[in-house]
Amino acid sequence: MLQKVALYCRISNEDNGNLESESIQNQKLLLTHYANEKNWSVFDIYCDENYSGLDDKRPNFCRMLSDAKKGLFSIILCKTQSRFTRDILTAEKYLHQLFPLWGIRFVTVVDQVDSFSKENKKSRQINSLINEWYCEELSENIRKIFYQKQLKGQFLGNYAPYGYQKSPQNKHHLLIDEITAPIVRLIFEQYAFSNTSYQKIASFLTEIKIPTPSQYKYMQGKDMGRKGILYPGVWSPSTIRRILHNPVYIGHMVQGKEKKISYQHKKVIAMPKQSWIVVENTHAPIVSSHLFALCQKQPKSH
Repeated sequence: MLQKVALYCRISNEDNGNLESESIQNQKLLLTHYANEKNWSVFDIYCDENYSGLDDKRPNFCRMLSDAKKGLFSIILCKTQSRFTRDILTAEKYLHQLFPLWGIRFVTVVDQVDSFSKENKKSRQINSLINEWYCEELSENIRKIFYQKQLKGQFLGNYAPYGYQKSPQNKHHLLIDEITAPIVRLIFEQYAFSNTSYQKIASFLTEIKIPTPSQYKYMQGKDMGRKGILYPGVWSPSTIRRILHNPVYIGHMVQGKEKKISYQHKKVIAMPKQSWIVVENTHAPIVSSHLFALCQKQPKSH
């Protein structure tokens, strides 16, 4: 009786210059050829593109593990152990705990991992350490590169602040968005000269059916992961407050307000103001410094 094998392939930006050799197609060909040589029957091919080896929520990774638990196959085959995971705890959890319990054999082609071999266990654990060190070093290098870009006043966010758009020629440079910039000016002028509050400005924009920043991004084909955004939407006082106190609107770039606690986690912590990276006059302002200064006061309660 032929043994059923699951082929798992993964690629992400962390592979840098090896994207061609690590391509999903090349991994599929390698694994299929290996399975045929071993006379294993391919149950399914599970592939995750643009997912880090530290991410345990990869959709096809999770689907494969669910099928493994159900006993739909008896072997998982990868090019290398790092394609399966780069996290040492995940490797230990599955390779040495759950897979033996489920009757799953884990095999790799290049680094010759085989979880059915007791002599192979030390090699698997060494691989896990190397993969962990690789991710840590990669994360540190990326952090240094981002820090240098921030010092130069280059914008690093996924989306431009409301009122701006990323330059088509340089994604790190902000250009004024002529559609939303007038709304930003209106917010500043209302707050400075009309003796009004965050709440009243938010209510006014909602009443005249101005799309919120989230809605505007969605309408522009950005942030498409947010399904079900309603139109017209409701502006919040907190959105108005953030706009009024953001120096980006007078042409200054302020970054480094938050920091990830670890390359292994997505959680971020707020950084003290003295550690923020501020570079002045990096792009065209939407409001004058005088108007901005008028709005830097305590919220109006009425």
